[in-house]
Amino acid sequence: MTIPMLDVGAQNAPLADELRAAFDRVLSHGQFILGPEVAAFEREIAAYLGVGHAVGVSSGTDALLVALMALDVGPGDEVITTPFSFFATGGCISRLGATPVFVDIEPTTFNLDPAKVAAAIGPKTKAIVPVHLFGQTCDMRALRAVAGELPLVEDAAQALGAASDEGKAGALGALGCFSFFPSKNLGCFGDGGLVTTNDAALAERVRVLRAHGAKPKYFHALIGGNFRLDALQAALLRVKLPHLDAWHDARRRNAARYDAAFAAAGLPAERLTPPLRVYEGHVYNQYVIRTDRRDALLAHLGERDIGCAIYYPLPLHLQGCFASLGYREGDLPVSERAAHEVLALPVYPELGDAGVDHVAETVVDFLRRS
Repeated sequence: MTIPMLDVGAQNAPLADELRAAFDRVLSHGQFILGPEVAAFEREIAAYLGVGHAVGVSSGTDALLVALMALDVGPGDEVITTPFSFFATGGCISRLGATPVFVDIEPTTFNLDPAKVAAAIGPKTKAIVPVHLFGQTCDMRALRAVAGELPLVEDAAQALGAASDEGKAGALGALGCFSFFPSKNLGCFGDGGLVTTNDAALAERVRVLRAHGAKPKYFHALIGGNFRLDALQAALLRVKLPHLDAWHDARRRNAARYDAAFAAAGLPAERLTPPLRVYEGHVYNQYVIRTDRRDALLAHLGERDIGCAIYYPLPLHLQGCFASLGYREGDLPVSERAAHEVLALPVYPELGDAGVDHVAETVVDFLRRS
């Protein structure tokens, strides 16, 4: 059985007629930049997330960038974040001339450790960027308690629709940032992103910044960028959004089936640890196990045509581009150990019971023999 890490075609095929109709609608009206498609999508997804304002932007990276710009993050500022994330989380801070301050993660959730955040706050701290990694929200209540008046910018690129007992990701901080990269739970047909907030003034600032800081056109009070969401992407996302919760339910079923299979295997924790589900609202953008046989298991699965991936093989504080920050191996040991042990298994909605069982059996069989 050949099982890819993700099968975008299986998700899009049943919606092909609706997607083509959305394309034809945009082709017909010819409003390709912002316009009614983007405005309608912003209203619909704001209602879905339970936020006052949603602003469509060009990518998840640009969502982070423009959110930090809206907070006037710049040279001389420090922004606290996690080293265990996609590069954009730290890269956007540096692009603005600010300094990323990396603090370690919790070993069970891979999310920021609030106690370590508290210890890292200093006089130059301008904001905190928690990442809701793999589809599960951070402990935002604890982070707000240590942040005080500092704004929390949620990197929710992997967590659209994820929820804690307080509400959905993107509605729990000053600003929320999302990605619609095709591999995400709600993916478009290219790059796309979103910024959310309940602060009307911040929302307006993001809208102005996404269009070169112009308001009205050709009059620039701010220096922004070209961060606009394409109308075509918005139209396609509008077709897919109503199906998102059903896809999340399927991911949770697949994850629960993995959990049961791995629990039944009875392997020691160092050999196999499934992901911890703290909140029922986990949306499993990835299903990530830990194993001390990660690289060997990765090779074994690849030989058997089972897709898997490493998120992430090298923490941000050890990346060459951040060498000037002075971090050394051993500084953030939880993140460093995770980078050696994590492996994401297929969990996409269309995988089905047979697919989950085949992957689980292959994993358990190999680890038992190891």
